[in-house]
Amino acid sequence: MKPIYLSIILLILTIGIYNANAQQTYFNVPSSDIVDKHKVAVQQQVNIGESLRSATTFNYGIGREWEVGLNVNNLDYLPDERRFSRNDSTLQEPYGPLLLINTQKAFDIVKNLRVAIGAQGGMNLSPRNQPRLVGYLYTNLAGSLQDEHYKWSLGAYTANPRYTGEGPRAGFQAGFDAGIFYQKVHVLGDWISGSHGLGQLVLGAEVYLGKHVPLAVGWQRTNSDGAQAVVVQLTYTPK
Repeated sequence: MKPIYLSIILLILTIGIYNANAQQTYFNVPSSDIVDKHKVAVQQQVNIGESLRSATTFNYGIGREWEVGLNVNNLDYLPDERRFSRNDSTLQEPYGPLLLINTQKAFDIVKNLRVAIGAQGGMNLSPRNQPRLVGYLYTNLAGSLQDEHYKWSLGAYTANPRYTGEGPRAGFQAGFDAGIFYQKVHVLGDWISGSHGLGQLVLGAEVYLGKHVPLAVGWQRTNSDGAQAVVVQLTYTPK
């Protein structure tokens, strides 16, 4: 890996942890975990491909299985050109960077099984053109086994093209987190349907640097053209 790539990744991860700006995800699909009341969870992800794409998540628990937060998504850096890029005009790719407000509410059905409804909405950050609204709405059926050592979710989503890029406006999503050695080494992955920029498969492993700080590394493949990338994700969770 080139030194400039490593330096930028470390810088973005540091910014994400200390500035705490979508819901917690396996990689891209919301896990439907709800932050406890008055607690904070932070997640920073960097996708390493032709560009370096950053997504930062901040969630705050407000009680009664409800959380709210902020996202900064699709912050792209082009190492070869040594500049950040933005998209505010074409739907061939998702708009970016995006500033979003997120919310998620969970409803318990039975022990270890729940339904979660969530949304992210906001606008693209652009000094050139008028900012445009973007949005993503989803519902998940989520469950767990063996005291939450194994988790899964399956659901559906809808979003506008500025959020996903060209392609279907609705589809399916699924994810899992398997604590092979609980809070030490986990295997996880997720998949989002669709031929747009959001549609992709990610599989990876997660190592806990501390009880509340897992570091995940994954392999990503897009649905539309098979393009591949490496995903690095650092999370702080109060649980």
